[in-house]
Amino acid sequence: MSQCEPYLWKQLEIIKPKIILCLGRIAAQVLLKTNDSLTAMRGTIHDYRGIKLMVTYHPAALLRNPHWKRPTWEDVQKLRREYDAMKTES
Repeated sequence: MSQCEPYLWKQLEIIKPKIILCLGRIAAQVLLKTNDSLTAMRGTIHDYRGIKLMVTYHPAALLRNPHWKRPTWEDVQKLRREYDAMKTES
């Protein structure tokens, strides 16, 4: 992961995303440099190298646990509201 992260940084530099939706605990822990649980990371807007980042369940987890689909949808709606608010600020 540490060898691949500079490639991610370069891609982000090129794409310049306003916000990132991080799918799954492992990806979130790596990017945010934390050992927090997915539950602890969800619902909060984090900062990743100056980019807003939100965390939600990985799609594979939704296949195993369908009851997580609603919370994931709520996370996506929150991400959209944050994105819309960012658009009106610029």
